[in-house]
Amino acid sequence: MPLVTGRVAGVSGEPLVEARGLVKRFGSSVAVDGIDVRVERGEAFGFLGPNGAGKTSTMRMIGCTSPSSDGHLRVLGLDAATQGSQIRARLGVVAQEDNLDTELSVRENMVIYGRYFGIPRATIAERTDRLLEFVQLADRADSLVDPLSGGMKRRLAIARALVSEPEMVLLDEPTTGLDPQARHLVWDRLHQLKRGGVSFVLTTHYMDEAERLCDRLVIMDQGRIVAEGSPRELIARHATREVVELTFVDDTDLHRAADRATAHGDRAEVVADRLLVYTADGDAAVERLGADGLHPDRTMVRRASLEDVFLILTGRSLEE
Repeated sequence: MPLVTGRVAGVSGEPLVEARGLVKRFGSSVAVDGIDVRVERGEAFGFLGPNGAGKTSTMRMIGCTSPSSDGHLRVLGLDAATQGSQIRARLGVVAQEDNLDTELSVRENMVIYGRYFGIPRATIAERTDRLLEFVQLADRADSLVDPLSGGMKRRLAIARALVSEPEMVLLDEPTTGLDPQARHLVWDRLHQLKRGGVSFVLTTHYMDEAERLCDRLVIMDQGRIVAEGSPRELIARHATREVVELTFVDDTDLHRAADRATAHGDRAEVVADRLLVYTADGDAAVERLGADGLHPDRTMVRRASLEDVFLILTGRSLEE
């Protein structure tokens, strides 16, 4: 039996999400500034950007928990402005902050959530056993939620979002605050969902998370979309094959190295105490700088990432 069967509805080929000129204002502040988004059935789609970029505001509009200020938005083939309740009934949502009932058990959280959707108790029981096994919480089914670790709570939130067998799952910053081991376990479960044909939309400010999970994504900054494509396409389009990270104790050497890298035809960015040199051949770039008499305290050659794409497009890192 598949983990989540999903329900096929709407016209074949119709996108799960289609937004045109979508705007969200809070008073005089514009959180989302006229974006166009299209999410296809069967794909894992991501919104990547720093905190305050407009990702969560966009997700709340897609989830029909916050109305748009302007533009057009259709979700699952329905009008988000007038058919929000029908849309919400067909979505699974994992919010940025856990809204689990901590005074109830793991199983009770699953049952109560399932009853919101009018699912028969016998069906909820069967799905609960299956989903808790999937997220590796079967042995904690009768435990109270409050003492669970942060990673366990996130996995429970994901299992709970799947109990209604939604057509699409929304995940807002699914691994924020988790330790590396917990993050990788959540990633593994989401990857299995994707392989099983579950469509999901996620927001994240972790470039490695976006690269691992998303078939396609948009990079957001200050409420606008600055780039769109698959992770590989975005890196190939906007960055270089390799990046050299150089650290200098002396700021004078740092800026002189940036000038020399640029003179050799490479792109260079100074980020805090580091120099990033974007180049086709990292080892050759290091040799050229060494020939100029520049010897950094630390050197690392790595492949370009989505964070480099964001830095190139906006002039700042995702952590800022």
